[in-house]
Amino acid sequence: MDLAIYDMDRTVTRRPTYTSFLLHCARRRAPWRLLFLPVVVGSMLAYVAKLISRARLKEINHKLLLGPSIRPADLKPLVDSFAEAQVAHNIRPGARKAIARDKAEGRRVVMATASYRFYAAAIAERVGFDDTIGTNTLLGLDDSVLCRIDGENCYGEAKMRMVAGWVERSGLTGKHGHVRFYSDHVTDAPVFEWADEAVAVNPHGKLREMATNRGWAVEDWG
Repeated sequence: MDLAIYDMDRTVTRRPTYTSFLLHCARRRAPWRLLFLPVVVGSMLAYVAKLISRARLKEINHKLLLGPSIRPADLKPLVDSFAEAQVAHNIRPGARKAIARDKAEGRRVVMATASYRFYAAAIAERVGFDDTIGTNTLLGLDDSVLCRIDGENCYGEAKMRMVAGWVERSGLTGKHGHVRFYSDHVTDAPVFEWADEAVAVNPHGKLREMATNRGWAVEDWG
């Protein structure tokens, strides 16, 4: 089976989703957590200064705005309402066309994103994806979602490892056909290089330069 693999934030979506998801949850579940926004900004500055990792930044902001743990029954309506809003207002028109094209070609359409899988999958399902690869979170004994990443943050080289792991778990190792990969950012270079067909979507300067040098397709999805 041929595959079509898509990054999510700023590829399928116009705007990033991680911080907006946490803000959505805080506003609906515990507005008092918005008092932590100065600390959130401070953690972002610490990341920019390379004092903390991208994964640690996610964990800190998750704890501040969503809490150290949340039960599935409490999380689901937050995820569903956020996913509905993203599908209504934050999906690139070109992404919808590409997904329809890939499905018409008989491809298995997969999202691979650094965003948390538990909400990215809800967006992906609504837009027509078959599978979602994303950053996983640890679960408590009662299946509560904890503010800790389980495994790797699905970003950069880790995304390539997680895509490879998904291929193996899906029984597609050595069996899948042509792979087409879409992303807006140069940090996805490992997956671009692995794929049979690389498509740079609304690329920034570094990715546009890389696409030009390697002869990759460049598409504007609006």
